[in-house]
Amino acid sequence: MSEALYQRDVYGKALVELGKTDKDVIVLDADLSSSTRTGWFAKEFPDRFFNFGVAEQNMVACAAGLAASGKKVFLSTFAIFASGRAWDQVRNSVCYSNLNVKIVATHAGITVGPDGASHQALEDIALMRVIPNMSVIVPCDGPQTEEAIKAAAGARGPFYIRLGRVKVPTLENKGEFKIGKAQPLSEGNDLTIIACGIMVNQALIAVKNLSAKGIKARLINMHTIRPIDKDIILKAAKETRGILVCEEHSVIGGLASSVDEVVAESCPVKVLRMGVKNRFGQSGEPDELLKEYGLTAADIEKTAQLLS
Repeated sequence: MSEALYQRDVYGKALVELGKTDKDVIVLDADLSSSTRTGWFAKEFPDRFFNFGVAEQNMVACAAGLAASGKKVFLSTFAIFASGRAWDQVRNSVCYSNLNVKIVATHAGITVGPDGASHQALEDIALMRVIPNMSVIVPCDGPQTEEAIKAAAGARGPFYIRLGRVKVPTLENKGEFKIGKAQPLSEGNDLTIIACGIMVNQALIAVKNLSAKGIKARLINMHTIRPIDKDIILKAAKETRGILVCEEHSVIGGLASSVDEVVAESCPVKVLRMGVKNRFGQSGEPDELLKEYGLTAADIEKTAQLLS
């Protein structure tokens, strides 16, 4: 691991680079451009940036219109508003017509911290992945955020890219980023850990601790939730004793549910879920909340031993 970065900082810089090379890139925000870092694009290209104020539904509807006119639209707000408040417009205005709108939602998960339950999106992956035509990506660190933004810009159709608020360590040796192709980060045949977002780093720490105890865990960075990499999941199901899924999201409808669906159809194995279980978030510091909700590396290590 190397430098810890804010994913939204990387996003802001990536937008500016895209704006320099593609005049069809348009950026929208809902009065949060300082927090989402879309303000950096606004400063460089004021004629291609639009602030809609606290009107997320209108923002998404206008994004659909711009995309229908041939523009490549990136829109941002906090994940709770992008996925919940504007769901109708995302479904009916953007995805129904398969339009070229990239929703980059920041401040996802409980690590939003002191803002509390009203701002901690724990259901957004479930809400987005259920919509036809939507691709869902949850990058694990800063560099992967840049890769995801560039990949989405070069692909047709709607995307939901989920970013957090806190700094995350940069993970090394992840390999090439491809939409829909997960990245194996460690080898092992005792069990498999599948994680996304900030939980990948927590899982990597747990894998190293398990190895010191003689337990060899296979770790997979499932950065793309939809389309999900079925092949790597089924290979793990056949070659290891079980799968542990780790996500900073509800255990219902997100990554764990996606993995369940794959193995249930083709290779049933035991799947344990680590995420938020039938609870809302609450105010607190990010590290405190990870501990409160049982999402630390130590929690992963303990639960993994149930499969070894």
